[in-house]
Amino acid sequence: MQRVWLLSASRPGFFHNSYLRRSSVLSSSYRHVESLSSPQLLKLYAQLSKSRLSLLVVLTAMSGVALSPLHVTVPTLLSTAVGTALCSASANTLNQLQEIPLDAQMARTRMRPLVRRAITPLHAAGFAVATGISGPLLLWTMVNPTTALLGASNIALYAGLYTWMKRKTIYNTWVGSVVGALPPLMGWTACGGQLFLSPSYPIHLFLPPFLSAGPVDLALIDNALAPLAFFMLLFSWQFPHFNGLSHLVRGSYAQAGYRMLAVLSPRKNAVVALRHALLLVPICSVLIPLSGLTTWTFALTSLVPNAICAHAAWQFWRVGGEKEARLMFRHSLWYLPVVMALMMLHKQGVDWAKWLGIRDEDDTKSEVEATACMLCCL
Repeated sequence: MQRVWLLSASRPGFFHNSYLRRSSVLSSSYRHVESLSSPQLLKLYAQLSKSRLSLLVVLTAMSGVALSPLHVTVPTLLSTAVGTALCSASANTLNQLQEIPLDAQMARTRMRPLVRRAITPLHAAGFAVATGISGPLLLWTMVNPTTALLGASNIALYAGLYTWMKRKTIYNTWVGSVVGALPPLMGWTACGGQLFLSPSYPIHLFLPPFLSAGPVDLALIDNALAPLAFFMLLFSWQFPHFNGLSHLVRGSYAQAGYRMLAVLSPRKNAVVALRHALLLVPICSVLIPLSGLTTWTFALTSLVPNAICAHAAWQFWRVGGEKEARLMFRHSLWYLPVVMALMMLHKQGVDWAKWLGIRDEDDTKSEVEATACMLCCL
């Protein structure tokens, strides 16, 4: 004979009581989460965008604008800055969305918003899509299609190819360096500069006077060497910068399974850093002045920061310790703004004495006429 247990409503049975107890325990383990305020949301967006890195990207893009001899309007300048920032925000957010379980394994990334669940992946994806569309669209409509395509390419390279390669091959660093070298080209093209030579901008218009058939008209300088010089400067700078940092956090990279040169071959990591630190010397002392971006005085003044950074890279290659890696990384932090400032100081066609009001325009005309007379006599 089968027994049937009847539970009366007035006296709950054992299973009902245990269910209530279990429900109360589960509910007590969760805490009430307040809705995000506007300042909190903006802070999370800044963290998803890696605000300091995005600011550096915008500043390098503005260096391309500042060093261009071509005219740029204020709306174009602002649109370039905002569009570049939006592209950088999208790329960085998409990168973090793909690396949530990997970021959780590293001490320096485990407090990122997606890892600590301060924001949902769906919310972050919406932010990435919104910035990834609005950034190139703003550049396309307010600047020009070339700059917009460079911005969209940077998103695809960083969030796509570079992120995928980080766990596949050591050459992810080279792709990442290309990503970091594109923003100055965006600033250059935003002013109307071209990336390649064309029939309307033949090479003889861009060479210094002693190499060309006649004097250089600064209004026509749109040298194909200028974007190459920008690209090579930012490309090579990133190896002493990143290789020093990756050496310091190589344990975290190894734990997360990233195939970084500092993990697989610390010696080669130091060799690559030294190679590009030395390569920065001819880039600054030959390629940049030859491009027409600066005067040849920059070739001399840039030797000082290049010598300091090259010596730090050589020490890192010779010893290979964390102290040397940290010193090289710290030098790389000030190197780029100092070199950019020197490029502005020695910008081709800029008379700072006249601009600051130290020398009058009449004095400048007299010096030009005197120089012309001397050339005629010769």
